[in-house]
This record gives sequence, C-alpha cells and structure tokens, in this order.
Amino acid sequence: MSKTYFIRTFGCQMNEHDSERMAGLLEVQGYRPASAVEKADVVILNTCAIRENADNRLYGNLGWLKPAKEDRPDMKIVVGGCLAEKDRDLIVEKAPWVDVVFGTRNIEALPQLLRQVEAQGIPVVEFHETLEMFPSALPARRGSKFHAWIAVQYGCNNSCTFCIVPSVRGVEVSRPIEHILEEVSDVAADGVVEVTLLGQNVNSYGRDIYRTPKFAELLRAMDEVSGLRRVRYTSPHPKDFREPVARAMAETSVVCEHLHLPVQSGSSRVLKSMKRSYNRDRYLAKVSMARDLIPGLAITTDIIVGFPGETEEDFLETLSLVEEVGYDSSYMFQYSPRPGTEAAVMDDQVPKDVVQERFERLTAVQEQISHRKNQDSIGSEVEVLVEGPSKKDPGKVTGRTRTNKLVHFAGPAEPGEFRQVRIKQAAPHHLEA
Repeated sequence: MSKTYFIRTFGCQMNEHDSERMAGLLEVQGYRPASAVEKADVVILNTCAIRENADNRLYGNLGWLKPAKEDRPDMKIVVGGCLAEKDRDLIVEKAPWVDVVFGTRNIEALPQLLRQVEAQGIPVVEFHETLEMFPSALPARRGSKFHAWIAVQYGCNNSCTFCIVPSVRGVEVSRPIEHILEEVSDVAADGVVEVTLLGQNVNSYGRDIYRTPKFAELLRAMDEVSGLRRVRYTSPHPKDFREPVARAMAETSVVCEHLHLPVQSGSSRVLKSMKRSYNRDRYLAKVSMARDLIPGLAITTDIIVGFPGETEEDFLETLSLVEEVGYDSSYMFQYSPRPGTEAAVMDDQVPKDVVQERFERLTAVQEQISHRKNQDSIGSEVEVLVEGPSKKDPGKVTGRTRTNKLVHFAGPAEPGEFRQVRIKQAAPHHLEA
C-alpha cells in the first residue's frame, strides 16, 4: 500500500509553488495525497515568516499534530519554508516530535531527508546557504489543471527594514530565459492556459546572469508560447518598474492588464525609513506612466499601516495617495515587528490601538474606491476564466477577468473554460454577471 502525504501551505505564492514541487517529489517516490492530515504518513508544514502570527500558526499546528504523532509514531512531521529558515534548530527544541526541518534552498533533498530520519530515528535539520537547484526543475503536482506557478527568480537583493525575506530566501538568483520558456511550453502543452511568473522582485529578473534586467524580454517571449492565454506576475518593486516592462505589457496579447505595485506607505519620510528606494512622487510617476501605456489597466497594492514612527500626518499622506491612485484593491497590513529586521528595534513603535484605528479608516476608504471602480464595470462584457463553483452559492461558478476581478455567474461551466459574460452588479470585492 502506498504511503501518503499531506502538505499545509502558509504565506505567499512562492510557497504555493514550492509545495507543488514537494508534492511532485513525493509522488515520484510513490506517495499519494492523504484524505486528511491525521491519516497521512508524512505531514509537511510549508511555513511563512512575514507576519507576527506566523510563529503562533506553526507552533499551534505542531501542538495539534502531537497527539496524532503519539497515536501513530511512524508518522513523519516535516517543517519547511521561511520560518524553518529563521528558527532552524529552535523548532525541534520547542517541538521535539518534529522529524525533519529543512530550508527554502534545498527542497530537492526532501526524499533523502525522509530516508535519513527513517534510518537514524532522530530529527534531521538541514539547510543550504546557497540555492543549488531551482525548485522549478523538480517534478510538480499542480493544484490546478489550468493554472501554473512559474518561478523566474529566487531571493531578494533589497534591504527593506520591515522584511525578513532576504535573510530566509537569500540573494537574487535568476533562471535562464530558455529554461523558463521550456517549462511554460511544457505546462501549456499539458492544458495550462494561465501562468503566474513569480519572484521576490521580478523587475530585476536577469540582472545577475545577463548584467541587465530582462523581464520585458521575458514577457514578450510569453506571446510565442502555443496554447497560453494569460500571463500574470508578482511582485514588482516600484524602484525597478520601468517603461520597457509597461510597454511589453501593453504590446503582448497574453500579459494581463493588471499591475500589482506595492507602495507600503504614501509618506516619503516613512518610505525612506523603510528603505524602499523611492519616494511618493516617483511612485506616482510610475503609476501615471503605466496607465498612459496600458489601456484598461487595473492596479493593486500592498500597504503597511503603523510602521514605526508613522505620525498622523504620515498616515494622512497614505490615505491621500490611495485616493489619488484609485487602487482597484489593496492588501492592507497592520505593522508587526519581525525579529531579525531593522524595524523591529526602531524607536517610536506605534501603539496597537492607534494602528487599529488607522487600519479601519484606510479599509473604509479602499472599500469605497473598490466599490466605485467595480460599479464602472456594470454593463460591460468581459472574458472570464472559470475557477470552479462559487464558495458561497453552489448554483453559481466563479472566475476572474484579465484585470483579476472576481466574477460570480450562473453555471454550469468547467474550471479552465473561458466565458464571455456581462456584468450586472458590483460589490467592493466581486462582480455579478
């Protein structure tokens, strides 16, 4: 009887990508997906280290798994991902029932580490300080038949004071264009119609191997892949988002009219403290350039509320920037200090009640803007890529427009199908068609 596995993924799309590779590696070894976590022979927690509650989520999950491990001693519990990189030996110290802890740069070692713990009977903790094999070169078990995550770059060379990613993912390492195109062509031949290109800073893609960024060329090359209908990417850094990329988005048929451009704050003073390498005016100039070049562009962003030293005046600058840009939606976060980052030891940490109050004001403003932008779509006909049944209404199906708007409409329709629908109603977070 085949052994089984269960993977629980926390955090970003890169973790989703890495989890698909872990699943692919295990299936090559004969493992099959388990129907429930407590029935699995191998349980993998692929962790995130970005938010304050990341530690709580990991150790909460490990606490919940402890009795399952006591009932079934042969169960193997594995911790990978960014929090594994950060905590390393501390994980086994806090949760000695964990069998394997490994990092973001040695995913290919997973089967060997499981064999090692089986043979030794003691926990195995292993990390590589450099990326020796791109996870994208590994076999994958994709969670979707019509969509694929494609990593074009790993690591980050920026030094944002709030972010721990460079220390847990390492420096930027790009994949050669021909390797990316080969993978995209393979998944398209397998029925995938949409890919999302992933990197911590995709706009600097290629600088390490070609001596100059090649992301615009990569986007243009996507147009040549047979069967591919949509290309998305995340995340760009505003300092590296330049006109050649915007022109490539405008002049290719497959690259979607959606730009996620994280601003983090509307205050130049706070942006300097964050070490974001741009100010408010430069950011707004990038937005204006993108909108001038790309017809029908939707723009989304990330915003941190309550960064150390943020004053009411700074926050009002963020509010005014949100209104000036008119984001289609925003991912808004309350600042939480991460050990190992510069910001965690800064003076003037903002009181939690102040952060909460500002967060609620920002959310209210963004909700109004999102609703207004969605209402502008009423009466228009749009192409939707079907994702599956609606979670709230089984009688409807859900899909996304090229601008990444969520649309609910009457089925039946199969995941991966394209449908032309007419928008009839709008809410802040979705459309009805």
